[in-house]
Amino acid sequence: MQIPYRRPGKYSQIKNDPFLTVAKFDELEHKLARLKKSHPAAAAEVRRLAELGDFSENVEYQLAKGKLRGLNNAILAIERQIIDAEIIIPETQKNRVQIGHIVTIVCAGVKRKYHLLGSAETNPQKGIISHHSPIGAALIGKKLNDCVKIRLASKAVVCEILKIE
Repeated sequence: MQIPYRRPGKYSQIKNDPFLTVAKFDELEHKLARLKKSHPAAAAEVRRLAELGDFSENVEYQLAKGKLRGLNNAILAIERQIIDAEIIIPETQKNRVQIGHIVTIVCAGVKRKYHLLGSAETNPQKGIISHHSPIGAALIGKKLNDCVKIRLASKAVVCEILKIE
């Protein structure tokens, strides 16, 4: 059986956002160690199934090989992310918004608090946003009490920076 060739999609060449907190960096290192620990068992399973012969009709071999390929890709992706990582250390200077800061803003009378981090750690429900998001990009570099115009999908909103932590 021949595997069809597929051109890479538009999202296949997106570079990782290198900004990580120390906690996320440690989490990636633990995950990498776990994956590397399971690699020899997966490779041994592929070798065992390869000895049965007739690769074209050996479904177990094909599944094990696919699992090993996925494991190898995950290891390579995490290694690349660790190599490219830049640890976020928030500046002690709180007069301008930077990555790692917690910013309190008020938009249309509603107070919101956002923690600006890298793309790998976003969680909008908890108020953790990327510095690439529309809100994060608008806030970066602004000062305390500045009015910021944030372009959202259907409208533009003006917000004021109340606090930088």
